[in-house]
Amino acid sequence: MIEFESVSKTFPGGTHAVQDLSLTIPSDQITVIVGPSGCGKTTTLRMINRMLEPSSGRIVWDGKPLKSQRKTTLRRQMGYVIQSGGLFPHRTVVENIGTVPGLLGWDKTKTRKRSMELLASVGLDRGMAERFPAQLSGGQQQRVGVARALAADPLVMLMDEPFSAVDPVVRTDLHEFFLSLQRQISKTIVLITHDIDEAIKLGDQVAILRVGGRLAQAGPPQQLLDEPADAFVEGFVGRDRGYRSLSFLPAAGLHLGEVTVIREAASGGGDGPTLVLDGDARPVGWVDESRAGLVHPIGATFVREEDTLRAALDSALTSPYAIAVAVEPETGRYAGVVTADEILDQVRDRRSGSPESITVQAAEAREEQSLEAQSAVSTAYAQLDDQDPSGSGSPQDQPTRDDEGDADDEAAVADDAPGEPSDAAGADADVERELGPGGASVVEPDVRDGRVDAGEEDQPTQVREAVRDETPPADAPPADDQPTTVRGPAAEQGAPEERRSGLYRTPRSLPHDPEPRG
Repeated sequence: MIEFESVSKTFPGGTHAVQDLSLTIPSDQITVIVGPSGCGKTTTLRMINRMLEPSSGRIVWDGKPLKSQRKTTLRRQMGYVIQSGGLFPHRTVVENIGTVPGLLGWDKTKTRKRSMELLASVGLDRGMAERFPAQLSGGQQQRVGVARALAADPLVMLMDEPFSAVDPVVRTDLHEFFLSLQRQISKTIVLITHDIDEAIKLGDQVAILRVGGRLAQAGPPQQLLDEPADAFVEGFVGRDRGYRSLSFLPAAGLHLGEVTVIREAASGGGDGPTLVLDGDARPVGWVDESRAGLVHPIGATFVREEDTLRAALDSALTSPYAIAVAVEPETGRYAGVVTADEILDQVRDRRSGSPESITVQAAEAREEQSLEAQSAVSTAYAQLDDQDPSGSGSPQDQPTRDDEGDADDEAAVADDAPGEPSDAAGADADVERELGPGGASVVEPDVRDGRVDAGEEDQPTQVREAVRDETPPADAPPADDQPTTVRGPAAEQGAPEERRSGLYRTPRSLPHDPEPRG
């Protein structure tokens, strides 16, 4: 732990870089110091390794004042990463990484072995070991800089705007790499940045400095977003701080519904938004029959078990129908959908509940959703094979719908409230359409102004089937050319010989229902 105790730094001429700074930097966590230009961020960092000395106050590291330690000994226990990497241009990558071990007197064999290990740990190929910095991209140079800082296994890492010199795409990759690395090594890290988004994403603790080097507020990122100390902090974090705060609410509690889905190669679509899946049940895009069968981009997808409500809402906002598409971890297969309104309902419920209840709800939801996802994928492959009798649309070793799925359908029917009309009896004739020889008709989700109107039950998407007794017309198109729809349990019981045209089954529980509040 590093403690600043009323530390000030005044340069010749009377310039106050840091004034009366009291700040605690916890061990094994990332503390990000952020603020406008001229607020003393870099000065604060350089006082930690005694490149600069405080004018007043003191800095204590694990109970020992820094002034009581030799500068060279202190600095060799601290890694330092600067903007643009700061690599020695006349040394190769492996020689740059081994700089500090060489200063510590390691033999060449041990130094090279450690350097090659770190090269792999920062995601660079061993073939880059003998390259010079000029032969690397900006992102690769930054990774080498991080590896060099870690070479002697320092207790503390100091990072002065390490990601500011690379483009946004590379910066995002470096952020993910950095967080993944920290989960493995658990170092005490002090990072300087002028980007509040970067600070919120990377920091366990964020300290905001004012111009003149005075501390405005320090605390967890969510606290700064939800409870800014004053107008300066509120303005610095930005007007969209409410949206940013969604990054700290897990998406695990979201309940997923279903929409009509079709194969990528199938023709046509439904009366409303229809989701296109490829042969591996991965979302491809949206088809809207009302606009001449145009295929819209899928927008962003999210992983319910891993992502946050911010990612889920972003997925809905990038969709042409304000419907977020969830996919499975790793495989990217379709898992279900949720509307923007339902996500906002979840935000309201989470913020009105206690943190403890939110944690319990999220854990319970993850377990339940894992089972739902497995069932959905099994059903998907079975029904994709129905659309493509040759079996070319899915791998041969994929699971098919079994008796357990049928039992779930029967149980869902048994759980219906007394007196509730069956799915078959409740379908309106004016919204039914023919699906082919199977005789199934569907009620498509109604989309108005980016919202899905599910009728009386107010579900985000509600698809039902009704079984017809009459024989389909002779000129009806083949069933394989028609869109696949969600298959209702009533249709399955009422027509035992019908073709299984559905791909996913709508959950009986309403996705709109909020979770119990803690």
